[in-house]
Amino acid sequence: MEDPRYPLGPFVMPAQVTPETRAAWILTLETLPARMREAVAGLSDSQLDTPYREGGWTLRQVVHHVPDSHVHSYIRFKLALTEDLPTIKPYDEAATALLADYALPVEVSLNLLEHVHARWVVLLKAMRPEDFARAYIHPDNGRMTLEQALGLYDWHARHHLAHITRLRQRMGW
Repeated sequence: MEDPRYPLGPFVMPAQVTPETRAAWILTLETLPARMREAVAGLSDSQLDTPYREGGWTLRQVVHHVPDSHVHSYIRFKLALTEDLPTIKPYDEAATALLADYALPVEVSLNLLEHVHARWVVLLKAMRPEDFARAYIHPDNGRMTLEQALGLYDWHARHHLAHITRLRQRMGW
């Protein structure tokens, strides 16, 4: 039986990453804004305020979380590309999801996602293969290369998109 917390399973970094793998991951990020819009299209406020699983975030919170998380990742990429092994600052995702801006219409975050990804994808496509070996230090998770971060955020994008699409399937929306 599928674990609704992890509809795609947990993130697993492939043992080998090719240029084609990176290109596919970048394509995921490039297409995510349109796919996210499509995933929530036509949902009512009450549907958006439905948790994707018992005890989980609502679809509205998921939509607001994704650009928040991706803004952090985009900035982490820029830090790692311009500094030698910077230590990044993590944030409390659960506490952030309880702030007032998470009650806004999802359109606000869909627009933010679109604009952040427009910039992030340009940055990613301009990176040289050796740039993906650059890294940052996450205080909780240790050293992370930009290649690992890209793989993680490919998964993160698909993971949260699946929270929305699978709930819609279960509910017949």
